[in-house]
Amino acid sequence: MAAKSRCIIIGASHAAAQLAPTLRQQGWTGSISMISNEYFLPYHRPPLSKDYLAGAKNAEQILIRPATIYNKCDIGITMGVTAATIDRRNKQLQLEDGMTMDYDKLVLTTGARVRKIDIPGVDLDGVFYLRDLNDAQQIKLFTGDNKRAVIIGGGYIGLETASALRKLGMQVTVLEAMPRILQRVTAPEVAAFYARIHKEEGVEIVADVQAISISGDKQVQSVQCHNGTEYKADLVIIGVGVIPNTALAEQAGLTIDNGIVVDEYARTSDENILAAGDCTSHYNPIYQRHLRLESVQNALDQATVAASTICGNLKPYSALPWFWSDQYDLKLQIAGLSQGYTDVVVRGDIEGSRSFAAFYMREGKLLAVDAVNRPQDFMFGKRLILQGNQLDPEQLADDSLPLKTLIAS
Repeated sequence: MAAKSRCIIIGASHAAAQLAPTLRQQGWTGSISMISNEYFLPYHRPPLSKDYLAGAKNAEQILIRPATIYNKCDIGITMGVTAATIDRRNKQLQLEDGMTMDYDKLVLTTGARVRKIDIPGVDLDGVFYLRDLNDAQQIKLFTGDNKRAVIIGGGYIGLETASALRKLGMQVTVLEAMPRILQRVTAPEVAAFYARIHKEEGVEIVADVQAISISGDKQVQSVQCHNGTEYKADLVIIGVGVIPNTALAEQAGLTIDNGIVVDEYARTSDENILAAGDCTSHYNPIYQRHLRLESVQNALDQATVAASTICGNLKPYSALPWFWSDQYDLKLQIAGLSQGYTDVVVRGDIEGSRSFAAFYMREGKLLAVDAVNRPQDFMFGKRLILQGNQLDPEQLADDSLPLKTLIAS
């Protein structure tokens, strides 16, 4: 690889922090430049709604890698700057500050941004979205024992945030517009489990209700709903999903379809531009469809594939998606994708305990597993999904039968 070659990485999150050092490990001898619109080194995002918000970790403790790693690998990081345009013909990147950078390989790790809601009062002090470290730092200023928090959105981020705020002694209400929490991502049985747990932990969950306005005199005081109910609030956090950051790729004329389309080698429709992480859409051979995943695992794996591709060592990306969520003393580990399931098999006491596994089935085959405080069920569940064999629901539900006995030798 010519020493003058330059690889520019746009974005500085999980995918970027994985990609840059991996390029060095794979033999890239050219320059590596990382462009970030934040003022922090790449950091872990999941703790923002968990340990960081609850005060269990500080900003330095959630860094993905220490500064010494970037120095050791000769990785340049430009902070507080946004990429403006890509000139594919001349292989140039222009930044919003007017600076122009030449590239040989360009990697988009631009992630996703929060989906915003358009209701009166969202600009009041004490109303936040939670996506980055700056958001979390500002939110912490409004937390405190016995203060009141309203969370708009009953997805995983909203529920994780509720858990963290309860640890800080706050009174927490979660407002969910759909008939139940976690409706888009879990079975009714799993949603009912989390509704029960949060109720036991002192969180008020109100489903099938639409927040229509937020009131206050400069600072938030309450949230009004479509049915006339009102909830007092010292803090409001809105978590209603994210949108992939594809604007730069669109401007460059790259193929977009619910994300920046990449092939199995993380290449976009321009062979000199690659992409990885939440901003991408890729074909998954296991589920035989195109996916856009909001997953740390996907960001890391795809970034590793991108590094190999740039260094001329093509290794196709084919991985089973997995995710996790930490709430209170519960660790939920999710293997696979449950969309399209027809049956749910529950292993363990989902109604009275704090540990179970839910298996999502279709035509006798396992699509996905939700395992709460059951790491063994999660691990063996992954193997059963990849195995792809017909499974007996009664055996899956039998807690006395080890799952490893169902794996074909």
